[in-house]
Amino acid sequence: MSSAMPPSVVGGPMLGQPKYRDVHLFRDDGGGHLFLVEGSQLFDLADETFDRFVSATDDEEMSKLLRVSGLAPEAPRIGDEPPGNVAVRALSLAIAQKCNLGCTYCYAQEGSFGLAPRNMAVETALASVDLLISETTPDERINLAFLGGEPLVNRAVLRKATEYAASRAAERDQAIGFSITTNGTLIEPDDAAFFDAYGFAVTVSLDGPADVHDRLRPFKGGRASFERIIERVRPLLTFRGRMQTSARVTVTPDNLDLLRTLDELLALGFHSVGFSPMLTSPTGRGEMDRSALRAMLAAMIECGEKFERKTMIGERYAFSNVLTALGELHHGSHRPYPCGAGGGYLGVSADGELAACHRFVGDAVGGMGSLKAGIDHARKAAWLQDRHVHRQSPCAGCWARYLCGGGCYHEVTARGRPACEFIRGWLHFVLQLYLRLTSAQNRLPLLADVGMGP
Repeated sequence: MSSAMPPSVVGGPMLGQPKYRDVHLFRDDGGGHLFLVEGSQLFDLADETFDRFVSATDDEEMSKLLRVSGLAPEAPRIGDEPPGNVAVRALSLAIAQKCNLGCTYCYAQEGSFGLAPRNMAVETALASVDLLISETTPDERINLAFLGGEPLVNRAVLRKATEYAASRAAERDQAIGFSITTNGTLIEPDDAAFFDAYGFAVTVSLDGPADVHDRLRPFKGGRASFERIIERVRPLLTFRGRMQTSARVTVTPDNLDLLRTLDELLALGFHSVGFSPMLTSPTGRGEMDRSALRAMLAAMIECGEKFERKTMIGERYAFSNVLTALGELHHGSHRPYPCGAGGGYLGVSADGELAACHRFVGDAVGGMGSLKAGIDHARKAAWLQDRHVHRQSPCAGCWARYLCGGGCYHEVTARGRPACEFIRGWLHFVLQLYLRLTSAQNRLPLLADVGMGP
């Protein structure tokens, strides 16, 4: 099996460069293929047909070829208008705008979001739950997330809010999910049982093996944190029940050995491990530039190729980035927004202010009202209108627009779109990987993680 990544990825043109608005054409060992943007559909093409498509000089000629070939949709699935009044089905609570770590790049400015450190009062947390319940009907699944800062600084309020939310949902037979993102340093032995009882998705922030992590995520004052985190997290990793504990790695130019990180964190017992590039930090420290993003793409593909080898021999290899991307391709994900921020998902500050998401806490740009005054529905509508992918440049002409959705709002607001080439390069690789896995006879149960298994 040949590598999907030519040597030019690091030093030359990126993979997946856009040539046509409505299709992405590529060859691999299996021949020529067409990814149709409308509906996120993949087609195998005969050599003659592929050559005809790839010879199209512009989008107008490509559109004619699509019509002649019967691939042109009767009508677009996504129009130019934003959705109507979107109910809020998920909230993240910044229950502790303070943190005990001194991460070198923290977008939340060590958890305080540039304000005086503070905890969320229990009344604010319960009012947040009431808002979430009031926005939804019993047949809609809701989600409550706890973030910070470090949310376990305010453990008592986290537990009371969880118990209250579970009780309110049970009263109306409504499905509810819980999650927490934590640095892991404050986990107590009985947290595992609590998280499992309520089916938490636990995400632990770790930036690599000990030597790498401790450079980037030390305690305030500089003391190493890795060993303390693993000691505290181990009861969660060995707990077998409803809870799942994953690791999230923020990638900077200083921790680009992703395969080593992935292997070592999976060996510790994490349910899955995923990577996210650092695109914006308050000081600019740790931000990924073009060169670093190219190196990250090469490292991501290296991890993806190991995922493929493991899958082909029937071994689970829980690289969450590739699992997520494969799942989206398999189910034809097709969206005009990158996430639910400002629509079905809002963040709540410790003081009860509402924001488009957890990253906009304390930032007027993403203000969406308050618990006291209510959701600013006019602001929400304007947010969705302005951020529709059809209104974004250069997104409207990019073949990856309905898989990407235009990029993280916070990152785009702060820095623009430095990661477009990285995103397209990654999706180009995953398209090829998807075709290889779906054609292999022994893909079998491991792809059930993304709904692709039998």
